[in-house]
Amino acid sequence: MEADETRPDPGVVEHRDELPEDVVVAEHRDELPDDLDVAAAVGDYVFPDNSRRRIPGVAHLVLGGTAVVVALAADGSTLVNGGVLLGGVALLLFGGYHLQAGWHVAHDEREALVGATRAVGFPVGHASAQMAWRGLRSRPTWRILLYSNESPPEQRGLVLVDAVDGSVVAQFVEENPEDWSAD
Repeated sequence: MEADETRPDPGVVEHRDELPEDVVVAEHRDELPDDLDVAAAVGDYVFPDNSRRRIPGVAHLVLGGTAVVVALAADGSTLVNGGVLLGGVALLLFGGYHLQAGWHVAHDEREALVGATRAVGFPVGHASAQMAWRGLRSRPTWRILLYSNESPPEQRGLVLVDAVDGSVVAQFVEENPEDWSAD
């Protein structure tokens, strides 16, 4: 006798609601690390330091160095081919990049806001800060968007502040072109 194709297997549950009440279903939930979870933060939020990039950089250097040593030591082996050497060199390059791009963020967004306020030359009302990275070496830079303190704001400015040394990298100030009038 052939199996009935239309009838589902009795051991397969298609919907969660079909489970007996005594069955516990374990769920995997993706979670942010504690130091990145803004909702769980109590007090001031501290932006994570870029120097954390050095940790995977060291791991890549160790793995890459190991792969290169194995590839050179097992030259001519049937178990190790040129791909191991190529992968090891790639890991060494990648690890080196992570080490040099692991800048220490010495100036937080508050210090950047103070520098940006000095640079624009008008009293600041609303402002926002965003971390960005510039250049091949991924130097951390604060992007500060500022509005003057009038209502509605008459001027706005964008200032880039280096997060490593606190210097103003660039600034742009203009009359506010946005229409804030109510219809």
